[in-house]
Amino acid sequence: MTCYTLKRPVLPSIGAHRLENLQRAFSTKPEPETPASKMSKRELRHQDKQEMLSQAQGRLGRLAARFKWLMIRAQRPFNTDDLSAMFSWIIWGHILWIVLGTTTFLSLLIWFMSKFNLEEHLATFVGNIVTKETGMRVIFEEAMVPDWKKGSIVFRKVFVSRRPGPPTKKVRVGSQSVAAAAAKVEHRTETEADDDGNYTQFDLTIDSVAVTLSVGHWFSGQGILQTVDLKGMRGVVDRRHLKWDPDWDPTKNVNVPKRGDFVVNSFKMEDVLVTVMQPNGGGQFDVGVYSCDLPRLRKQWLLYDFLNANNMSGSYDNSLFTLHPRQLANQFDATENNSYQRIQRLRIDNVDVRHLNRGVEGMFGWIESGTVDFLADLMLPSADAPVMSLKEKVLDLLERWQAVFRRQKPSEIVTQIDEKLEAEQSQKRVLIDLRVQFNNTRAQVPLYSADLNPFNNALMHPIIGYINSRDTYIPIHCRVVKKLSDFDGSWTVYDSRLMDDTSDSLYEAFALNVSDHEARNRRIRKVGFWSMQFLAQLVLLTLGIVA
Repeated sequence: MTCYTLKRPVLPSIGAHRLENLQRAFSTKPEPETPASKMSKRELRHQDKQEMLSQAQGRLGRLAARFKWLMIRAQRPFNTDDLSAMFSWIIWGHILWIVLGTTTFLSLLIWFMSKFNLEEHLATFVGNIVTKETGMRVIFEEAMVPDWKKGSIVFRKVFVSRRPGPPTKKVRVGSQSVAAAAAKVEHRTETEADDDGNYTQFDLTIDSVAVTLSVGHWFSGQGILQTVDLKGMRGVVDRRHLKWDPDWDPTKNVNVPKRGDFVVNSFKMEDVLVTVMQPNGGGQFDVGVYSCDLPRLRKQWLLYDFLNANNMSGSYDNSLFTLHPRQLANQFDATENNSYQRIQRLRIDNVDVRHLNRGVEGMFGWIESGTVDFLADLMLPSADAPVMSLKEKVLDLLERWQAVFRRQKPSEIVTQIDEKLEAEQSQKRVLIDLRVQFNNTRAQVPLYSADLNPFNNALMHPIIGYINSRDTYIPIHCRVVKKLSDFDGSWTVYDSRLMDDTSDSLYEAFALNVSDHEARNRRIRKVGFWSMQFLAQLVLLTLGIVA
């Protein structure tokens, strides 16, 4: 058996300074920095920057060197990672800028194009887009101008026209008078087979329109317009070509909601005066708006948003009207009924009754002449859907997920929360306390009135006699109750049935006044007969005593 002896290897001897260097090289602890080492690193970076600037030639070279030092702080050339990072930063920065500051971005674009005399081409391009989307002819006399103080884009000297003819014809920058003359000529010479002109036609000139835009607003399906400020509108609204079927239901003209319907967060209008031409020989009259401030204007709730105006004043055929929030003596009364968003007061003075009885059956249709004063308090609930709680949102989400798993179409999904919200919306009512004063009115019995039953037809003659017996004024008080859903999609008082409901309420108030008047006359006759009877008895008693 062989035995092996292991010998310990002999390590070479190293000095103490070499051992210290090895320990420092393989140590993971950072060396303590001294002020001298810090100064050396700062000086090194400064020397690298100065070296880059010294090697650059000219101003552009020095600018490029400073840009490179700002981006990568090195003398090496840009690689693919650097270029892709800068490109991504530029793209996303501009996208964020366009979404958050759309008006500022377009203002800079307009200013940049004006430096190259391209603002007319931009105005023509915008006019063509508006013409194509709305079907109205739009012509700019002046180019668009950014308003840096107000942060808006201003369109000056704008001509808007809607006449029979091809609406997609290219627009141009030009004079308003020339555009109006051209629109009239095209109305006489250009007609299409499928365009009968049975709609409201107009030629309007606008002094200035200031708008602010928002791409985020557009992404949400509410249109790109965020605020609109309109000043100085003049023109003609021609309704002489309108023809309609007497049996046509106005509620069929309500707007059908769709994605892209405008929702303007602020709408202001000043100095508006237009001439309205009525059909069937109704003549013409002027409508003016001195000032109008709407907190919101929606295409789906156009009439309702005008009733919710912060303030509005103007004239309708020389009859002044105002609309504003009602002022209460005690502010605590305003919060007494939380179901109503606000209480508005509408006043119209001395309006000619022919504006109320044209094409209307019922109460207003009987009155032939006179003037009417209106004072109405409108109690308006909020048209927005109620805010859901967190629990309701979770339940609604779970029901929608279950419907998706059952392969149900999204348009057919109706959850319990939707039914609850719809029921709450259907219960909302608009209350109108109406005080009407008829001045020097004269009424006439209609030849045929199919909308009255025999009982109401019997009351019609006393009501007309009551109206004609008053030579000065007749005060009437009534209340109109409307469903909030009646204003959904309505633009006028006719398609919302507000005019018909007001006429019915006035009819009931007149019938009540006539019955009260007749009862009062009967009481007076009874008192007079009793007085004469008592006087006769007294005379006979006196004669008996004397005899």
